[in-house]
Amino acid sequence: MRITQKWAKENSACGHGRRWLEEHFPDGGEYQDVLDALAAEDNASWAQWLIQKAGPTQDVLEVEGNIEIECSLFFAGRIKATGHIRAKRVVAGWGIEAGTGIKAGTGIEAGEDWGIYAGLRLRISQKAQYALVIAKEMPKNLLLGLFQTKEKNDDLAVK
Repeated sequence: MRITQKWAKENSACGHGRRWLEEHFPDGGEYQDVLDALAAEDNASWAQWLIQKAGPTQDVLEVEGNIEIECSLFFAGRIKATGHIRAKRVVAGWGIEAGTGIKAGTGIEAGEDWGIYAGLRLRISQKAQYALVIAKEMPKNLLLGLFQTKEKNDDLAVK
């Protein structure tokens, strides 16, 4: 998908945002390229706006191992790493999945009706360090999982 001045105006982008787009992408830019430029500037609010207006893609950023970057990571699709994800801020159009943990300096966000699972395998002794979410308010998509036990009558009971 190409993000152009015409597209930005049709989607009610603010004047400052349209000027930024004109400066960085005078002939328009591919959706992910625009998100990458916003990530380099740590402009999460514009990246979130763009993902909301343009919608998530079916693309998957899949990494065998860790994702470790100094800047932010904004991706229109789904982010999946077998190791951990470390970035200044992480925003995805769909889901974010890490095998061992996600660490972001100022924010982790996934698209509407999608959750973020991290640290599914975690040393109990490191729970206070890695399983703690600090935020001004409870994130609406913080998922902790469910426990099920199988009763004698083979019905599953959720506790």
